[in-house]
Amino acid sequence: MKQKNDLSNTNNPHYDVLIVGGGMVGASLAVALVALGLKVGLVDAYQFGVAEQPSYDDRAIALSYGSSRIYQGMGLWSELSANTTPINSIHISDRGHFGATRLSAEKEKVPALGYLVESRILGKQLYARINDSKIDLIAPARLEAFKETDDGLIIELQKNEKSNENNDSFQLKTRLLVAADGTQSKLRDLAGIGISRSSYQQSAIIANVSTEKPHNNEAFERFTDTGPIALLPLSDNRCSLVWTHDTQQGSSTVEQTMALSDADFLDKLGKEFGYRLGRFTKVGKRSSFPLALVTAEKNTANRTVVIGNAAHTMHPVAGQGLNLALRDVAVLADLIAHYGNDDAGSDALLEAYEAQRAEDLKNTVRYTDSLVRLFSNDNFLLGHARAGALLAVDRIAPLRKLFTTQSMGINHRQSRLARGLALRKKQEASA
Repeated sequence: MKQKNDLSNTNNPHYDVLIVGGGMVGASLAVALVALGLKVGLVDAYQFGVAEQPSYDDRAIALSYGSSRIYQGMGLWSELSANTTPINSIHISDRGHFGATRLSAEKEKVPALGYLVESRILGKQLYARINDSKIDLIAPARLEAFKETDDGLIIELQKNEKSNENNDSFQLKTRLLVAADGTQSKLRDLAGIGISRSSYQQSAIIANVSTEKPHNNEAFERFTDTGPIALLPLSDNRCSLVWTHDTQQGSSTVEQTMALSDADFLDKLGKEFGYRLGRFTKVGKRSSFPLALVTAEKNTANRTVVIGNAAHTMHPVAGQGLNLALRDVAVLADLIAHYGNDDAGSDALLEAYEAQRAEDLKNTVRYTDSLVRLFSNDNFLLGHARAGALLAVDRIAPLRKLFTTQSMGINHRQSRLARGLALRKKQEASA
C-alpha cells in the first residue's frame, strides 16, 4: 500500500484528532471519523502490510453481533461480512461436571451471535478505506514526547526507519490525542496514566485447527481445571483455537505443549476438549502469550483519550477484548461528532467519555474476570456449583438473555454507531 503523506518536512501540521497506533482499534476509529470531515492523522510504528505489523497476521478474531453493527454504521459491514464466518450457536461446558449452557442466534432473533474474521482481512479493508479518504497515514513513525499548549498538544515523532541514520524527528499539533498503541502503551505512560495489573498465571496457545466432523457454525467454550479452551468456527471446516494453560508452577506446561509434534498436540487437545467434533485432524502455526488483566486507572488525561488494549487488556475467555475496544471507538466517535467542530479535545468531551464508558468497562471486565476465576478452580464443591449455574443459565430465559446480550456486546448504552447508524456532524444532527 502506498504511503499517503510524508509530513516530516512541514511545520507542525494541525489536526483535530491524532491517533497513535494503527492496529485494528486505531484504524477502526480513523475509519469511523471519515464521515465527519475533520483533520485526522493515524500514526503507526510500521508500514501497513509488513511482516512485523503484529495486528494483521493470520489469526482469526471474534466480532460480536454488536461489533458487526458498529462496522455497519461505519459503512464497512456489507464488504466485510462476505469474508466472515457466522457463529449461530455457542456451547459452554465444564470438563468433568454435568451441565451446559447453549446459546443460539435463533432464540435471540439475530442473524448471528457473532462472526469470525481473519485479522489480515479486516486490516486490509480498514486500510483500503483509510487510503481512499483524506486521513493522513503517518508511518513508520513512533511517538517520542508531547507538550501542552493553550489550544492543543504538540507531538514529537521519530521516523521509524531502519535506514534512518540522521535520527530525524518532526512535530505535529492536535486538539485531541488518542492512545490506541496497545497494552505497553507509551502514550498512556507519557500522559501520566497509571495501570493496575493482575497476572492470571496462565498462558494461551493460539492456532487454527481442523476437525473430523463439521462445526456447523457452532462455537465452543470448554472450561477445564487448567483454564478454558475456546473453539470458534472458521471457513473450510477449520476452527480458531484458544487453549489456556495454567502456569502457576512455571511455564513448562506451555513450552511442553508448544514443543509437541502436530500429531501429539492434536491428541492432547482431543483428550482435554473431548470429541464433540470428532478427532482433531490438522493444526496450523501455533503461538503463545501470557495472560493478565491490565486496566488503566483512568481513560482520559489533558486532551488525551486511552482506548482498546491501552485502556483494558483482558483474558481472551468469551472473546470480549476487541469488542469492548470497538465500543470505545463507537462512543468516542459519537462524542467527536458532537464536539469536534468546536474542540475535539475539550474538557466536555473528556468528561463525557469517562462517564459514558464507565459502566460498560466495569461490567465487561468483571464479567470476564469472574468467568476465569470461577472456572479455573478445581475445588470439588465449586465444581458442582458451576454445573448448577450452567444449567440455570441454559434453562432460565431471563438469565440466558442477560448472558447472551453481554456476549453479543449489546448489554449497555447504545451509541449511534452501535445501533448500526452512520455518524452525523453536530449541525446535521440538529437540522
